[in-house]
Amino acid sequence: MPRFVPYRPPHLPVDEVLARAEANFQEADARRSVRLFSSEPVPRRAIELAIQAASTAPSGAHQQPWTFVAVGDPEIKHRIRLAAEAEERENYEGGRMPPEWVEELAQIGTDWHKDFLEVVPWIVVLFEQTHGAFSDGSLKKHYYARESVGIACGMFIAAIHRMGMATLTHTPSPMGFLREILGRPANERPFVLLPVGYPAPDAEVPDLTRKPLEDVAVFIEADPAEARQPG
Repeated sequence: MPRFVPYRPPHLPVDEVLARAEANFQEADARRSVRLFSSEPVPRRAIELAIQAASTAPSGAHQQPWTFVAVGDPEIKHRIRLAAEAEERENYEGGRMPPEWVEELAQIGTDWHKDFLEVVPWIVVLFEQTHGAFSDGSLKKHYYARESVGIACGMFIAAIHRMGMATLTHTPSPMGFLREILGRPANERPFVLLPVGYPAPDAEVPDLTRKPLEDVAVFIEADPAEARQPG
């Protein structure tokens, strides 16, 4: 039988709810993906706490089908950079990516060079566990693994941003080299590579505009007059 415990989060006044919501939006809206990093050290404990925060994400059947591999070893970071650049060069110059995709990426000034992978103090690779195992060794199906890992990824990014640091979602495709370099088992599939550190003092980011609320949200509400009528 499942075990349940009481859940009683504080019931805040509406004005405080809105104040917190506004503050959260303003903080989130300041977040940017960064490609120019400082080599300033970041304590391992900060990465640990970001991973722990990400692991509070909801997941299918609470299976938490993810593995975060945090790399601070310069030699391993160098190997990751070389492998990532080899794949990305083939993508950009070898015809793997359609011309329209290359054109879209040109607007944010990115190409196959990924020197930041050796500048940052940490590279965090997030793996999706495609399945688990029971105690007898038989396979255990993971439900909604990709969706669950995506949510955890977003929460990790938010945690890093709240610490005053920056990251970038990097997906050199294909990414099988990450499993090989990092010695991960066959049931773990690379999901995203996240360089983590402080922005460089001279860091710049593309001057982008996010879509306004009316372009990303639809609200379906009861008519206020109808809502006031007795049931």
